[in-house]
Amino acid sequence: MLRYLRGRLGRVALLGMVSLACTLWTLPVVGADRAELAAAYEGKIVPFLKTYCVDCHSSDAPEAGLDLTKFHNIDQVTTVGRKKWSSVLDMLVNGSMPPEDSDQPTAEELHLALSWTQDALASIDCNGPVNPGRETIRRLNRIEYENTIRDLVGIDYKATETLPADDVGYGFDNIGDVLSTSPLLFEKFYEAADEIASQAIVVDKNSLIPRHDLPPAKFNLKHGQAYGSQLTFASNNVGRYEVELEPGRYTLAVYAYASQSGDEPAKMSVQLGEKAKDTFSVRNTSASDKPFEITARFPRGKQTIEVAFLNDHYDPGNPDPNLRDRNLFINKIELLGPDHNLDARYPESHKRIVFVRPGDKGLDELQAAQQVIARFASRAFRRPVTNGEMERLMILYGMAKEDGLNFEGSIREVVVGILCAPHFLFKVEEGSTENEVYTLSDYELATRLSYFLWSTMPDEELLEHAWKGSLRPNLDAQVTRMLADPKGIALTKNFAGQWLEMRKLETVQPDRRKFRDFSPQLAEDMRTETERFFQSIVEEDRSVLDLLSADYSFLNERLAKHYGIDGVYGDEFRKVPLKDPNRGGILTQASVLTVTSNPTRTSPVKRGKWILDNVLGTPPPDPPANVPTLESQKKLTGSLRQRMKEHRENAACASCHARMDPIGFALENYDAIGKWRTKDEGFEIDASGELPSGTKFAGAGGLKKLLLDERKEEFVHNLISKTMTYALGRGVEYYDECAIRQIQAEMAQKDYHFSSMIHAIVHSPSFQKRGG
Repeated sequence: MLRYLRGRLGRVALLGMVSLACTLWTLPVVGADRAELAAAYEGKIVPFLKTYCVDCHSSDAPEAGLDLTKFHNIDQVTTVGRKKWSSVLDMLVNGSMPPEDSDQPTAEELHLALSWTQDALASIDCNGPVNPGRETIRRLNRIEYENTIRDLVGIDYKATETLPADDVGYGFDNIGDVLSTSPLLFEKFYEAADEIASQAIVVDKNSLIPRHDLPPAKFNLKHGQAYGSQLTFASNNVGRYEVELEPGRYTLAVYAYASQSGDEPAKMSVQLGEKAKDTFSVRNTSASDKPFEITARFPRGKQTIEVAFLNDHYDPGNPDPNLRDRNLFINKIELLGPDHNLDARYPESHKRIVFVRPGDKGLDELQAAQQVIARFASRAFRRPVTNGEMERLMILYGMAKEDGLNFEGSIREVVVGILCAPHFLFKVEEGSTENEVYTLSDYELATRLSYFLWSTMPDEELLEHAWKGSLRPNLDAQVTRMLADPKGIALTKNFAGQWLEMRKLETVQPDRRKFRDFSPQLAEDMRTETERFFQSIVEEDRSVLDLLSADYSFLNERLAKHYGIDGVYGDEFRKVPLKDPNRGGILTQASVLTVTSNPTRTSPVKRGKWILDNVLGTPPPDPPANVPTLESQKKLTGSLRQRMKEHRENAACASCHARMDPIGFALENYDAIGKWRTKDEGFEIDASGELPSGTKFAGAGGLKKLLLDERKEEFVHNLISKTMTYALGRGVEYYDECAIRQIQAEMAQKDYHFSSMIHAIVHSPSFQKRGG
């Protein structure tokens, strides 16, 4: 089709068509009147479709699953058909529809179809009933699970190491539609819950008694000198060790074995101070996990520990070589105690869960269990536990008691059950009747808010507001508090880390022969720079436009040297002003430049596509099948720009590359790991670019100016869309467009401060409500 356009329309007309495509996913504007668009659909677009499209795209088995006869009016095109018609526009522009062997539209007909489709997709009616959308009920992803366990139980459980990786949708791993579940995954959750409960709750109080390993090699021997990892007594001998004791009861545990000879076993004397002394027969001939113990109570002060071998024996004539020599071996010595004040030794996780015990405040065991279980379940479910749920949990407690478990052991079993419950593992929101809009409860709103900003459960303050019904009147104050909280770093790591694709730095592998400076440490520095930079936008509440234009960054010595910046020393990151116009903003950070490169060279295509998709929200369509790679086309010679120009001679590639390549070439002065250069393979680098619209620019500075001067609204619109996708756990749909417009208008009134976007998203119907 592009060949046809070249012959029929000439270069100027072709550039006009491609330019029109470049604005496909830009910020929607009011555009043409809906009534005019509706009339044009019936009068001009339907005949166009009948003439050039419906032969293939109709009937029971339409090509590509697209039946264009199902769209009877503009409302169907711009709502349920919005995504399909966006694909239609892409196919019209890239020449894949109509196919070359079919009748082709005239230039005027094609321009009409392109213009109408763009205007229709840009038009939207915000005066009708609000559709807030509906997030698919979804489970916690690994990071959310890990953070929630930290805040609920009080232990650091590495879910990212024990649970399988989460699927990704719309660029994020918290999307309900792709967070699948399976019997194997639930088994993993059970194993995790069992391990977490075991770490968190102390079932045997005696396990709290302090244990001190006394190194055998540190014992002073009466004869000879101790060495190695155990005490070896080849003849009668005594070993002594002095300890400083607090008041209390102590147990000395000695792990010993012996080689035997003669008519009696090896004899060992064990003594702790003057109060505790005993003699033991050591019959086992190999190491055992059962110790020889003595116990006594001591005041504060120094005490001497003694272990002695009492009955050495040697029988060189014994026919059994194993019975010729009696020796004593002590492989481990432990001192347990003191055994007082054990309640203070419970870990914080235990005290957080078992906050009351039988006998406290006059409670019997069942009453204490009910209070412990009710509070833990309410915190785990992120809303008050119901009577029915409590009945089932108390049945579980009773079953554990019947199995002979003590109070703490039975509570542990219930905790395992709660951590496996759907209301813990999933973000459950109450349903509503079909087509009815449901306003989230304060508890549900608190949960959405906390997982959006913190990637974890609501804290006590949020839950208290939910309980009082005062969250919405205090919502702005809570958002401000949460953004300032240290847990707010989760928004940077989990939202920005995925939006800017920083997680790819964990697996990226530039060719070490070509890029000798690259190392895992440098990759981590790249990631840290971008995270610290984004976090500064959040913490200082700067304009989101600074993401593109900031004249500072965060560097350590290694990364500063990589950039050619002097005066930065040490491994610690600090804020550094950037005087070099070639640095500043996310586009020139090594993290972005590295993840958008190939292992052996830069990729203007990847970099251009990354900006179109992640910065402007105008992704090009997927490439046609069987398009050869640049490397596979051996005949291509010259600089990278020259080779790619030859590559674009392929008609199937030209339309998309006309959008991506000029943007990517603006960043060619940065090599595949973000280091500045002026030549590539001996060729001088040309970092100029020209868009299909005729707009020219040069280098990263020119590209940033273009984005800020001419494409600012698209950037902000895309940032809102990406943030809403992450906040809602679902893809942004056509019915969210009114909310996005309102958010963008509020941001413009507040100089695009980052907090204005977050506050506006949280107040939007899409965030506060749920569709039927």
